[in-house]
Amino acid sequence: MAGKGKTGRPSARSKGAAAKTESGRLRLRLRAVTHQAEDTRAFEFVDPDGRELPPFTAGAHIDVHLPGELTRQYSLCNDPVERHRYVVAVLREPAGRGGSRTLHDHIKVGDVLEITAPRNNFAIDKRAKRHLLLAGGIGVTPMLAMIHTLQAGGADFTLYYCTRNWDKTAFRDELGPLIETERAIVHHDDGRIERSLDLGKLLKQPAAGTHVYYCGPAGFMRAAKAAAEHWPKGTVHFEYFSVDAAPAQGAPQAADTAKKPGADFQIKIASTGQVLDVPLNRTIVEVLAAAGISVETSCEAGLCGTCRTRYLAGEPEHRDYILDEDEQREYVLICCARAKSHLLVLDL
Repeated sequence: MAGKGKTGRPSARSKGAAAKTESGRLRLRLRAVTHQAEDTRAFEFVDPDGRELPPFTAGAHIDVHLPGELTRQYSLCNDPVERHRYVVAVLREPAGRGGSRTLHDHIKVGDVLEITAPRNNFAIDKRAKRHLLLAGGIGVTPMLAMIHTLQAGGADFTLYYCTRNWDKTAFRDELGPLIETERAIVHHDDGRIERSLDLGKLLKQPAAGTHVYYCGPAGFMRAAKAAAEHWPKGTVHFEYFSVDAAPAQGAPQAADTAKKPGADFQIKIASTGQVLDVPLNRTIVEVLAAAGISVETSCEAGLCGTCRTRYLAGEPEHRDYILDEDEQREYVLICCARAKSHLLVLDL
């Protein structure tokens, strides 16, 4: 990837780590906004006093808390070795839920926003011998951080980056050296399905030691998921950045004949022994809030992992998009999960 350019790195080490609010969030200043492509801008956040930010790894995202009680998740796209800034790229979506419009139209350089420390549900698998990165549109953002890390480690990788046209292609200058050496291949489809990158052909034959990573809008995610279904378990990694892009929830399987999944159940708070009813029309998070138990949430759709909670007994009905099989044996995302058992004991 191209050099970092003029980042203006402050002497953060001498000033210590960035301070957090009582809620555990960071208060960061928007230092710069740069045009990256048509309708796409990059936003650079720094500590107002030049202090170090919490570290992150490639594939991580942050929650940006915006005016109007809006909270949105954005992947970090800068080099993870940088401790003085977080950079995200945002596509302005007029028909979206309002987060991108707020950032593009109302947030100005110098504004201070609350931001949660980075979390990673889309990490590079260090076991892989080769990395195949598939990005659709703004889904390229986590791939940029991955490329920084992969290049630094001398790893073998190729990026396939699908956009409508050259004007819609973000980070063209940064990706330029990789495009020249064909380590990054940009595919334009002009918005026509028949011109889409043939992901089925690209992923037809799984290669030993190769791992696939994909991120992008709904249609791209569906195509990538279908094309990679036959790849070996554990070699395919993905991240959905919206509910619209995520696959429809399938019909849950009942754990026993005495209890239908998704129906009323109870939760027990392990620290106090308190038992609460969770009716069909309320989430676990809502029931906890009504009982005066606050749990931080963000997406409330099982996409970000903010509300990940350990459970000690019972059988959850997982409805999220990020926990793998091993994690599901220990954790549950209480913004969306139900229970197959009558009682679910939470480590709260």
